[in-house]
Amino acid sequence: MPALLDRYRPLGTREAADLRRIRALADHAADPWERSSSLHLTASALVIHPPTGRVLLRWHSRQGEWLQVGGHADPGERDPLAIALREAEEETGLADLAPWPDGQLRHVSVVAAAAGRGEPAHEHADLRFFLATGEPGAARAESARAPLHWMPAAEAHDRTPNASLRETLARARRLIGT
Repeated sequence: MPALLDRYRPLGTREAADLRRIRALADHAADPWERSSSLHLTASALVIHPPTGRVLLRWHSRQGEWLQVGGHADPGERDPLAIALREAEEETGLADLAPWPDGQLRHVSVVAAAAGRGEPAHEHADLRFFLATGEPGAARAESARAPLHWMPAAEAHDRTPNASLRETLARARRLIGT
């Protein structure tokens, strides 16, 4: 993972500060993915259907908002892209997901995570990727509590109050061309 972070170039002072925190976590924590830490790594992805410019968002009841898919590493996992792919497939049922337009890290963001399931409020040091599907109609929510919603990237950007997700969507829109 050090090479992934070394290649990454943040956009703006906020993201540069987040990247410094993520680098310090990755360099100094015994296990930066350990969920019991008040700041730990997560990996997520914005799922995109490139031909239509639509993105897939998932309702996160714990956060109370529509967000990209993703989450925590399973024991032994260390590859952020592989984690994002696994989480995205589990949460969407899409079997054809692939990095888009490549496997590069697209956004880093330290975000607040609400308390729940016996965990206190904490922070996620989120490593974000873009994944594409060619079969948007095959998306299936993993549970009734976590519905999925396809929408144009521009609409998703305009509708979300979440500044971090808005930035991820803005970066996707530049690549999609909307």
